[in-house]
Formats: sequence, structure tokens, C-alpha cells
Amino acid sequence: MQFSSLLALALAAVAARACPGEEHDHAHAHEHSRRAYPQAPLTPPSRPLEWGDVNIIHTTDSHGWLLGHQKASFPEPNYSGDFGDFASFVSHMKQIAEEKDVDLLLVDSGDLHDGTGLSDGYPPGGVDAHETNKFVFDLPYDVMAIGNHELYVYANTLDMYKTFAQRLKGRYLSSNVNITVQNEHGEVVSVPVGNRFAKFKTRKGRKVTSLGVLFDFTGNDVNTTVQKVEDMVKERWFAEAIEDEPDFFLLVGHMPVRKDNWPTVFDAIRKVHPTTPILILGGHTHIRDCLQLDGRSIALESGRYMETVGWLSAQLDQHHHHGQHGSKQNITFTRRYLDPNRVTYEYHTRRGNHSFDTLEGRYITRALNELSARFNLSDLFGTAPRDYTISQSPYPSNGSQLSLFAADAMPYALTLDNPRAGVPSIMITNSGSQRFDVYAGPFSKNDQLTASPFADAFLYIPDVPFAVARQVLPTLNNAGANERRALEDRERALYARGEVDARYLRWLEDMDRRSNGPERRAAQNATLGYVTHDDCPGVGDDTLHAPLPFFSTPDFIGSNPPTGLADDAPVDLVFVDFIETQLLQILNGLQSAKTYAKSDVLSYTDVLANAVLGLYAEKFWN
Repeated sequence: MQFSSLLALALAAVAARACPGEEHDHAHAHEHSRRAYPQAPLTPPSRPLEWGDVNIIHTTDSHGWLLGHQKASFPEPNYSGDFGDFASFVSHMKQIAEEKDVDLLLVDSGDLHDGTGLSDGYPPGGVDAHETNKFVFDLPYDVMAIGNHELYVYANTLDMYKTFAQRLKGRYLSSNVNITVQNEHGEVVSVPVGNRFAKFKTRKGRKVTSLGVLFDFTGNDVNTTVQKVEDMVKERWFAEAIEDEPDFFLLVGHMPVRKDNWPTVFDAIRKVHPTTPILILGGHTHIRDCLQLDGRSIALESGRYMETVGWLSAQLDQHHHHGQHGSKQNITFTRRYLDPNRVTYEYHTRRGNHSFDTLEGRYITRALNELSARFNLSDLFGTAPRDYTISQSPYPSNGSQLSLFAADAMPYALTLDNPRAGVPSIMITNSGSQRFDVYAGPFSKNDQLTASPFADAFLYIPDVPFAVARQVLPTLNNAGANERRALEDRERALYARGEVDARYLRWLEDMDRRSNGPERRAAQNATLGYVTHDDCPGVGDDTLHAPLPFFSTPDFIGSNPPTGLADDAPVDLVFVDFIETQLLQILNGLQSAKTYAKSDVLSYTDVLANAVLGLYAEKFWN
């Protein structure tokens, strides 16, 4: 049975149970019942949204965070709304748009995979995010674009091609991304994962031309292809797609609005249509950002992990809509970054707690919890004694999540039932392997996969002299003046492979500095959260916060070196497979006694990176 059919049956069943006289019977799933969290009081939005002729609700980089953020430590309660709440919000906003007689579009800029137990906790034989993506089908997305996390594993890309793109019926866009498959004749062909572009009309009859562009990603799996953006705009199909002038161009893509290739696409369109409105919805770097490339365009990026819902409105020229194109007047745009929680949603939809939930929204919430139970995501490893954060605590320190993983958890988990356990070792991983903070309280399977979702293997090189091995980690992190260019080259290479931590962390650092973070936090008159500084007019944040504390972190982290060893003592140099090539280069640069190659690299353990914290918690947090 198709998922939509299951949804229809479930909604009918829910409606049948929501009968008169049962309003206070919490054994039933009815209109007036809600889960208890968040317990913390939440700050409401600072002002109503500004509506235009064309309005957009934007999501990006959700990475499986469909059950919301459920921890009690701030800023987590700010983002406690789940995907069912979001579905109810969208439904009410669509109704308001009809009442105002304006257009409202729902758009997503990619990265549905890799991030929580809901997407990554599937049983053997499953496909990442296959189950969570079913819930996305139930929202009325007008356009969605592919992200780099849809491309790391061919099976995931194939699932998007066979299932997701088919359900979006031409609105799942992959303008510069192909997959290699067999066609109906058994021939091997390279075809777009989704559609290269889409042309459609809004409810109000506005003509839209939309593209879905991915940044110049190089970390894709075999049998997938990412074309450079500069080459894409030279394609014949691109010229034909933009030839006819729409009422506005809707450029949706997994590419940040700053310091990337949106200007390449923008300039190619402007050569043909100098004044046509262009609305850009970007993603990838996990930040809140906005800028304008000219007075008749805007580019918005809406965060990560369902910590932000973006809002964009445009007051388009009336004569432009009626076919009289060519106006050069600046367009009035507004943007807003919403904290996704029920207080936010109810405020902007003018609903109360008892009238906010739609039947579909309640069904999605319940079905997500059922999926969580099916994946055993509540299975408990232990109880975390405190918060461990990636950038809100110094590294190294007792409150650092990076210290927890590298100095405590790796040395224990990787040596369990390992014949190499008695050999002194130095263990290294990239700090980007840790994707999210660990908060005080129950530490479950879902928390493990959220904090460290990547199923990376650990390798080792035996018998490396201790004096050489202990230099590898500081050399990897070396930021001396002579190595600055090499570091910049390395960051560009990592960025091309999909690493965004450097940009996200610089954004957090800049936020704390520009917002006078210590003083704002000391005032204790606002909860912790994002405080955005972008290049669009006015205040972008919907809810006002004090900025998160920020401490810089290295690109690479490691275990504490063994003590009492002679310089020539042999040790195991253990490292995550993601950095193998880079580490070999460093190792060969540090000494000349031996040229290390991949043939010298062995498997260290069957324990994968996404299991390390759980094994540690079972031992030390019970």
C-alpha cells in the first residue's frame, strides 16, 4: 500500500476518534492532546511576519531532524517543534495566504540524509533516510533540490532517483547532478537524478522558472556525476530553460548564498533578463544568511537541522505580473529566520495550543514516534552527567564534546576485544566527525547517531616511532605562517568534499564577537540562541536571543599521547579512514626513514565511529 494511502486511512481513523465528549480523554489521539515537551518557557517572536505578493517558507539541511530537538538545555528548546508541528504550520500559513489572496511557496534546498537516528538508524538492508523521506512527501513542497549528502552513497542516490524524484513529479531538481543507471533497454546511461529545471504557475498565475543547483562537490560516490556550475551555465538546455521570461526566477540549490557560485548562475540569467526578479534559496553551510546581488533579487540561506525555518516575501511589480516586463525599480523584500517551535508556529498562525494541530500534523508526529520505536532509538546507553558541547566549551576541557570523544571514548571503545589493545597508540580523527552536542540526561541510540552519525572505519599503521607519531596531530593542525597557503588549499579541498564545519564555526565566532556575547549573556535577559548579522535590511531573527558562547576548535583531534615512552618506541598510529590520504602525506613529510603507502595501512577494529560514544556510555555512564 502506498504511504499516502496509509496516511489517508490513519487520518480517517484519527478523525473518527476525535468525537464529542472525549476532549479530555488523553488515551485518545484527538484535537486537544499534545506531548509535554518543551518544558522550558520559550520567548515568542518579536513581531508578525511581513507578507508580500510572493512568499516562501524555506527549509534546508534538515538531515533527518524531523522529531525536533528534545533536550532541556538551551538553545535546544528553541527548536523543539517536530515535523508534524511544521506540517500544521504550513497548512495554516497556506490558509492565511489564500485569505490574503497572495502566493505562498514551500521550498527545500537539500541534505535530507545523515544526521539523526530517524534517518540513519535503519536496520540492516535498509537505505538511509528512506523512511524519513516518506514524511516529506506529505508536505506540499513546490520545489526541492538535491544536496551533497544525497550523493555520498550510491544506494541513497538511487533511492532518490527511483522513489523521491518520482513522487515530486518534476519538482525535485538536480540541474548539475547525474546518476548512472541502466535504462529500460539494459543500456548504461547517465541521467539527471531529478529534473534539470521546472516551469510552473503559482496559485495566482505567476510564471516561475526554477533551477536546482549543487555546489562544485567532489565527494560523490561512483556512478554519480556533479558538473561544475561554470560548465552547467554553458549547456544548451540551460540557455533554453531561461530563454522565456517568467514572472520570477526561483533558484533553489544546495549552495551557500555567500562565497560560492550563485553569482555565476545569476550573471548568466541577467545577461538574458536584466530586470526579471530572481529569488535564490541556498543552503549547505548551516548558517542563517541573506544578501542581495542587485535591487531586484535576494538570496536567503536558512540554517540547519530544523533549527531554522526561513521566511521570504517579495512585493513584485504588478505590471510585471501582467506581462509588462522591464521595470528597473528595486523590489521590496523581507526575510525572517524563525525558531521552529510551537510558540513560534502558533504566534504566526494566530492559533492556540488547542486549535493549532491539524489531523495530518498529528498523524506525522505519531508516525515519527512509531518509526523511532521501530528503530529502537530510545534504547538507553547511559545517562550523561553534564552537557558536552562542540564549540560552547574550550577544547580541551571537561565540557568539550571533542575531548569526550577523542580523549575518553575512542581509547576505550576502539580497544575493546582488540588484540592490539596492549600496544601503545595515538588515535586521531577529524573534529568534523562530531556533528552535534551531547546534553545532560539520558543518552540513547538516537543521541549517539545524532552526535556522531558517520559509519567511518578506523585504520592503523603499526610500529611508527613514537617521536614521529606524536607529531602527526599537531602537524595536521599546524597554522603557522609558512603553512597558511597549504591550510587554505586543504580547507578548499575539504569544502569541495562537503565539509562545512570551518564556515559554520567561523559564523558562530563572528556572531559572538559582533553581538558582545559575554555582556549579552551576563545580562541574563534573553535565552541562548542564534543572533544573525547578514546583509539584508532590518533584523532577520524572528526571536531575539543572547548569542551562544564560542571557543575555537582544531580541525583534528586525538587521544592523549602515551607517557614514559622512548622516542624510538613503536606505537600504533590509529586514524579514521576519512583522513587516510592526508595522514600518509603528513607522515611521509615528518620523516624519511620509510615511505608509507596505503599498503602499510591495516584495519584496527570492527567498531565504527558512530558506535564509539554508545560503547563508552554503557561502561562509564551507568
